[in-house]
Amino acid sequence: MLYYIFEFLERNNDLPGAGLFQFISFRAGMAMILSLFIATVFGSLIIKKLRTLQIGETVRELGLEGQKIKEGTPTMGGIIIIISILIPCLLLAKLHNIYIILMLIATVWMAVIGFVDDYIKVFRKNKKGLHGKFKVIGQIGLGLIIGVTMIVHDDVVVRLPVQKAKEYNYEIVKQFQIEEKTPVGVSIKKEIAYAKTTLTNVPFLKDNAMDYADVLWFINKNKTKWVWLIFVPLVIIVVSAVSNGANLTDGLDGLLSGLAAIIGATLGIFAYVSGNAMTADYLNILYIPYSGELVIYIASFIGACTGFLWYNSYPAKVFMGDTGSLAIGGIIASLAIVLRKELLIPILCGIFLVEALSVIIQVSYFKYTRKKYGEGRRVFLMSPIHHHYQKKGYHEVKIVTRFWIVGVFLAILSIITLKIR
Repeated sequence: MLYYIFEFLERNNDLPGAGLFQFISFRAGMAMILSLFIATVFGSLIIKKLRTLQIGETVRELGLEGQKIKEGTPTMGGIIIIISILIPCLLLAKLHNIYIILMLIATVWMAVIGFVDDYIKVFRKNKKGLHGKFKVIGQIGLGLIIGVTMIVHDDVVVRLPVQKAKEYNYEIVKQFQIEEKTPVGVSIKKEIAYAKTTLTNVPFLKDNAMDYADVLWFINKNKTKWVWLIFVPLVIIVVSAVSNGANLTDGLDGLLSGLAAIIGATLGIFAYVSGNAMTADYLNILYIPYSGELVIYIASFIGACTGFLWYNSYPAKVFMGDTGSLAIGGIIASLAIVLRKELLIPILCGIFLVEALSVIIQVSYFKYTRKKYGEGRRVFLMSPIHHHYQKKGYHEVKIVTRFWIVGVFLAILSIITLKIR
């Protein structure tokens, strides 16, 4: 909103310095400051309101140290995160940008699902919350929106040489010439196209890119017309897996909010380099036109998670609930997909993956041993795995801090993969 106002003022020479709003770096910085301000200042007011409404966490007896102290702590604090993302983004981003539109939809979509789940738990006194099938339907819905948009929208393109776009039968949206200099200083002209494609970055691969259409090797012609059969289900799986993984990770004070900020910072770097033609060429990754605007959204996301951590760090004054955890997972998955870095998720979101796997392994092994021996046995003392370490006697703060350190390591490893081939 402010972007358009200052663009108008600059165009009419009514306000000196209005051109600052043309710079992504300036708007991203402002977005982060504003989201931090909203989360920290207005967050306390929201927490007081949650206390007034007696929206407190009901804690099940699991035999964990310090567990009962958390009884009655306000939940549904994810509202703080959502507001702190949406307001700066609406004020400072280009709202006609398709990537911003997709991320706003993803944020609200998953937040509503989480809010309904929390509402049922708190006000209906149903500990199971929203039925699992409705969560799955919601995740599939978001996956469909993102997957289909990525295939059909004219602004969702990748810059490629015209020859390559024609060779692979990609739909060319825009075609133009650019002038480049060779290492010896000779200028050459290149035919460049903005093409619709399901190309994605692949870590550790020499060319650093792969087209999902290549999976349909058995179709000799028009593979690109049938690629949605592979791409859309994959998007649905990624959205569902990451949102559920984030939801399982949200079990200790500050764990998910801290990890989300780390992952968000990494995705911010990816958004910046993918949206900058020179940097993308240097790193030999896909240049994604118009995606640089996502830096403003991600800055709001980082500020919101960091600001929420002010109240969510041990001992937590508020829990995010599914309103926050499902939304965070959906946001991270959606960002990775639109930035064409979804294949990096197992590395970048490695903590989420391990948390989810620990639950799957625990439940599967318990059922198997109960069927075979008549008595269920466990691999971990408790799952998700952060509770396993609690059972072993580690303090909550130590577990969270060490998980953050692992998260930083995985984030750095994800960035390094841009050059490792």
